[in-house]
Amino acid sequence: MANITRYDPFDLAFEPFDDMFRGFFRPVRAESMQQPQQMQIKLDVKDTERDYLVLAEIPGVRKEDIHVTIEGNQVSISAEAKKETEEKEGEKLLRCERYYGKTLRTFTLPQEINEAESSAKYSDGVLTLNLHKKASSSAKKLSVQ
Repeated sequence: MANITRYDPFDLAFEPFDDMFRGFFRPVRAESMQQPQQMQIKLDVKDTERDYLVLAEIPGVRKEDIHVTIEGNQVSISAEAKKETEEKEGEKLLRCERYYGKTLRTFTLPQEINEAESSAKYSDGVLTLNLHKKASSSAKKLSVQ
């Protein structure tokens, strides 16, 4: 049996240009009601002899709104991005993709951290943690008598 396709004179789709013009003639919709994705803290962790160097990407947050907690070998970073509500007369928000709210990231390191010798610095959206390792208490063997 032969495959017969119906000809549609109003079908303006021409395959090479489909992707180029897709959505071109569609009306613009206000998508401000759509909730943006939750902010994620992305990490790079480097291990040196004396320290752990952690680079945490936290853009759009003030340094006063970042909190770091250390408990043994567990590190928690929390941040809060606050929405600034400044609307001018005659303006209407069409799209909002920036995240506002709280986020938390917790991770465990192989060795305990010395909180007193550790430091934190926040610049250009990157939190740099220099976490000093605690002196390892080497295991001692006891001789049984």
